[in-house]
Amino acid sequence: MEKTNEKSRILIADDNEPNVELMEAYLNGLDVETAVAVDGQDTLAKVASFRPHLILLDIMMPKLSGFEVCKKLKNDPATSNIMILMVTALNELGDIERAVQAGTDDFLSKPVNKTELLKRVENMLKLHHVTDEVERLRQYIEQMESRG
Repeated sequence: MEKTNEKSRILIADDNEPNVELMEAYLNGLDVETAVAVDGQDTLAKVASFRPHLILLDIMMPKLSGFEVCKKLKNDPATSNIMILMVTALNELGDIERAVQAGTDDFLSKPVNKTELLKRVENMLKLHHVTDEVERLRQYIEQMESRG
């Protein structure tokens, strides 16, 4: 599988339109493609169609919470490598523990700080692409060994 110069895809999952608009505005300077999901079920549907590299996932959403969405995605081998940044107004220690147990890669508190968001997004996308590269190399080595 050759590496193409495709844009990184970021899914913003939040039921609060002003939050979505703010995050889209913050991400505007990056060379990324974005999509929006308005609830937990919509997030799962968009993951299947949009195939994001990173999800900015609100915890408090209708239909399925961010915790439930995160757990479903991380437990599915087809989606487990998607980076998840939980964005939340919750900052109780118990909520952070629940986010970690659900499998989140990182979390960010609301109100979102633009510099912090951009740095985390940049780092998580780099990490995602490194992980992909390592996986491609591992598969290539396995293929070469099976031929020998």
